[in-house]
Amino acid sequence: MDRASSGGWVYIMANRYRGALYVGVTSALSHRVMQHRSGMGSDYCARRSLTRLVWAEHGESIEACIAHEKRLKRWHRAWKFDLIEKGNPNYDDLFDKLL
Repeated sequence: MDRASSGGWVYIMANRYRGALYVGVTSALSHRVMQHRSGMGSDYCARRSLTRLVWAEHGESIEACIAHEKRLKRWHRAWKFDLIEKGNPNYDDLFDKLL
């Protein structure tokens, strides 16, 4: 899942099934998830214990990923839940699939 090529990733972190969500963008997904897990990724994630990677999508350019992230952040929570549950209905942590 973690591609070394150019581009970037749009991703969603969660703390539990249908719990708090964080939408982010990065060029190095595994590194960024490790930052979130260590409490150094963002204050929002650290305060809410958002350590579970539940959705990620690779984009061809970081600019496209940033635009997609901005769109997702405007979505209703229910739409984000639907997006996650299409590919990850149990909100499994996808981090192990990165390696």
